[in-house]
Amino acid sequence: MSKQVQDAYIVAATRTPIGRSHKGSFKHLRPDDMLAIALRSALAQAPGLDPKAIEDIICGCAIPEAQQGLNVARIGAILAGLPNSVGGITVNRFCASGLSAVAMAADRIRVGEADVMIAAGTESMSMVPMMGNSPSLSPAIFANTQDVEQYGIAYGMGLTAEKVAQQWKVSRDAQDQFALQSHQRAVIAMKNGEFANEITPVEVTERDVDLETAEVSKTTRTVSLDEGARPDTSLEGLAKLRTVFAARGSVTAGNSSQTSDGAGALILASEAAVKRFGLKPLARFVSYASRGVPPHIMGIGPVEAIPAALKYAGLKQDDMDWIELNEAFAAQSLAVINTLGLDPAKVNPMGGAIALGHPLGATGAIRSATVVHALQRHQKKYGMVTMCVGMGQGAAGIFERV
Repeated sequence: MSKQVQDAYIVAATRTPIGRSHKGSFKHLRPDDMLAIALRSALAQAPGLDPKAIEDIICGCAIPEAQQGLNVARIGAILAGLPNSVGGITVNRFCASGLSAVAMAADRIRVGEADVMIAAGTESMSMVPMMGNSPSLSPAIFANTQDVEQYGIAYGMGLTAEKVAQQWKVSRDAQDQFALQSHQRAVIAMKNGEFANEITPVEVTERDVDLETAEVSKTTRTVSLDEGARPDTSLEGLAKLRTVFAARGSVTAGNSSQTSDGAGALILASEAAVKRFGLKPLARFVSYASRGVPPHIMGIGPVEAIPAALKYAGLKQDDMDWIELNEAFAAQSLAVINTLGLDPAKVNPMGGAIALGHPLGATGAIRSATVVHALQRHQKKYGMVTMCVGMGQGAAGIFERV
């Protein structure tokens, strides 16, 4: 017998600040510990909720190995002190892992198989490199195609961005202008306290050894803002950067997303659970879609996913009040915006991954927290999170403020 479809509500949404990988505040903070921090903070936002009512945790992670391997979702649950009855599963859709986790958690509720779920994402690009510690792609990929470049993950995401820039005619100047705007918007948003409701401050302890006395000193400080935004970014500075992936290309470190560390978590509940535990819904999860595109132009993925998510929701593009389009690269972001005719004023009003960072599998959960709180703060109705995905995919999820 089929179960009645019911709504899934977001009743808590939070994230850590996003740290710069290798040089940032979280370079020594394990991704499972980051996840535990986000989980505990999300639970604190729903004080009436009995943790034993949580049925499962679904956590996105793009490179689930080493410090973020061995089912990091379950490990994070244990570290966060959740009851043993709360399970955990780690999912991987590369850059859309965190958003896929939100959609999967919502689906469990919508089909009536759960009343309370947690969706999350975590990634430490400081500890686990982008391709993992020992990547091994199928030889058949290379044997069965004449153009191995199309499998962009083997040659670097940057080459796929170069191909998108060429095919959609996105100039170097346009990319640098977009990157500058990302930093400027992020800096303004930080000064205005726009991220305060979504960010959980994180205490980090740094140790220093005096080589003469062998004494170890400890310093503890609180990180409460993302580390990537640069107030001194300028077009002149961006224009001086060399291309990274192609000698005659246009993609640089300055107009690409930053490698980063971070985690996010959202609690989703059915209407019955909202009433039972006295929870306050922030948003309703409306729809989700993922679609595939040729791997060598993976950045264009949202062009296929966004219309599908809108169709499932019964909404139009103009209905979207706030769009978090993950800025994997300025080239692909502009190609998506121009192709779909997205309103630039609604896309990343507080900056995007070029300024704020992109901790891969965590980004979908992080940006979902951004949308949920932005809709509340600005009293907007509909918001969207969307991104391209390595190996040729796009994903989009829609939220409604309640």
